[in-house]
Amino acid sequence: MGKPIVAIVGRPNVGKSTLFNKLAGKRIAIVEDKPGVTRDRIYASSEWVGQEFTIIDTGGIEPKSDDIILAQMRRQALIAIETANVIIFIVDGKSGLTDTDREVAQMLRKSKKSIVLAVNKVDSIKEEENKFEFYNLGLGDPVAISASQGLGLGDMLDMVVDNFKDISNDEASEEYIKIAMIGKPNVGKSSLINKLLGEERNIVSNIPGTTRDAIDSPLETEIGKFMLIDTAGLRRKSKVKEEIERYSVIRTLTAIERADVCILMLDATEELSEQDEKIIGYAHELNKAIMVIVNKWDLIEKDDKTMKKFTDDLRFKLSFMNYAPYLFISALSGQRVHKVLELAKKCYDNYSKRIATGVLNDVISEAVLRQEPPVTHGKRLKIFYATQVDVKPPTFVFFVNDSSALHYSYERYLNNQLRENFDFEGTGIKTIFRERKE
Repeated sequence: MGKPIVAIVGRPNVGKSTLFNKLAGKRIAIVEDKPGVTRDRIYASSEWVGQEFTIIDTGGIEPKSDDIILAQMRRQALIAIETANVIIFIVDGKSGLTDTDREVAQMLRKSKKSIVLAVNKVDSIKEEENKFEFYNLGLGDPVAISASQGLGLGDMLDMVVDNFKDISNDEASEEYIKIAMIGKPNVGKSSLINKLLGEERNIVSNIPGTTRDAIDSPLETEIGKFMLIDTAGLRRKSKVKEEIERYSVIRTLTAIERADVCILMLDATEELSEQDEKIIGYAHELNKAIMVIVNKWDLIEKDDKTMKKFTDDLRFKLSFMNYAPYLFISALSGQRVHKVLELAKKCYDNYSKRIATGVLNDVISEAVLRQEPPVTHGKRLKIFYATQVDVKPPTFVFFVNDSSALHYSYERYLNNQLRENFDFEGTGIKTIFRERKE
């Protein structure tokens, strides 16, 4: 199972975004300086008592009339119910209980999901009794918070994390390699899945956005057991209202969170879009296994250099994930489709790969001898030893004298050494530098 997903739901102006930003803390901006990664602030990583989780803010909707608000709220709540493990339902302690709150509470009750009811804007002990009328919603004990002042958030997060225990860690699905197909509408994601499954599972028509929800299809082959996750296509902003865009993004992000291998699917006849870069940038941030498939290759006029030129061009644009392999196919004619699962399995094997500590340290010592760390802030980095602490993604801890002496170019050098020596094609790897006195 990936990290649990927590959605924040509530009507406009109750403080969803304030709470979201408080929970996201400063961590949200850390990834901004990575090449190729800009992000809409819809999702962020957070943690409480050592438990990491992803928060999604379903907010951002401030429509004109009440019935539109209600329709939007229903849509939001549905998305949250579908994708989240725990829902924080936020209400306003100052303005009290409203009909919209009641409507949404009814949907949430039916969902059988874990709900934490947070009464916001309770800024003092005196106002604490404002929470009592919210018992009427039938969602259990309301917890009083002030998102802007950070009051009561610890109690609320204790309740959230407490609910993670009830999330069934579906053992059956653990043995499947989970593959998320991501990309714009009409690049052929559903056609490829149907070809792999050998049946018409998803309705495929050439109206953009026909596959609206992420659909899971299990598939067992001699190579292994796979779970294919088709995601709603990501449209460009101009084509469709912001909200729907936001929902399809949230769906795609949650699919990426769950997946082991993310396949970015492109149409050979179209340019790489900014939206494609953004979304695969998210998978790269999470250090998932990643591969790129260029579909509709049969429609391209080619000579012996076309594929190389095409690949070089894409590698340049997606240079932040230079470890991803490329495959050119036609889902329609079936050309090279048999290679898709083989390549996905190879990426997955590298994503789950373990390196013995002895071998790892030989490679690192050799790398340091070849190129010693530069002097940074008047200090030179000294690496005592390294060890692999996790897989999916392969995670390495380097014990060093002073982590402030690490220059990012040297970190990149060590990363490249790991890749050259151990074949981590198709997977992100994570390096952590910890200080240890000699």
